[in-house]
Amino acid sequence: MSANARRTAVRRGTTRRAAVLLLGAALVALGATACDSPDGSTVSTEAKQTAAGTGSEAAKPAGDKPADAAKAPAKAGDTIALKGNDPADTADVTLVKVVDNAEGEDEFTHPADGKRFVSVQFRIKASGKKAYSDVPGNSAKVVDAQGQAFGSTVANTKAGPGFQIPANIAPGESALGFVTFEAPKDAKLDKAQFGLDSGFAPQTGQWKLG
Repeated sequence: MSANARRTAVRRGTTRRAAVLLLGAALVALGATACDSPDGSTVSTEAKQTAAGTGSEAAKPAGDKPADAAKAPAKAGDTIALKGNDPADTADVTLVKVVDNAEGEDEFTHPADGKRFVSVQFRIKASGKKAYSDVPGNSAKVVDAQGQAFGSTVANTKAGPGFQIPANIAPGESALGFVTFEAPKDAKLDKAQFGLDSGFAPQTGQWKLG
């Protein structure tokens, strides 16, 4: 395949993926409007479990831990239990790792001038009675130290594979994938967020970065 043909194929593939993401966001937005929570939105930073949960920290007596340990914000490796607009729609979401300055998956994939790719790997487990069926890229964002939020991009990177679009996860099962963001080169990313129903659920999980 010639270089021009490859560039055309990449552009067409990116356009199709972008269309799917936008369509998914529009459909979920309509559903979220109809199921709007009367209690308002909340941000959860309480970890359900941590990567160190079976390690030395778990073996220490409670008295050996700082008094405010239970209040520490969730971080990479932690799992947050999230609720959707439907009570039967819940998921345990884990921020597995963050790959900053991720490299595009091929020679045609580059961030815009003055930007960088940041790929965040999530594990999503459908913990409720309903299957998880959504576009994870619509559900996540990263936030810098100034409070500026950055949504996902359709670009893939060498950090690893992304999620299927849409991601369909049966109750009790899980899926692992990267969501990639395009952030300014000089932005100091402070946190990552994830919400069910393409981010329109009344609850948002939040992890501290760095």
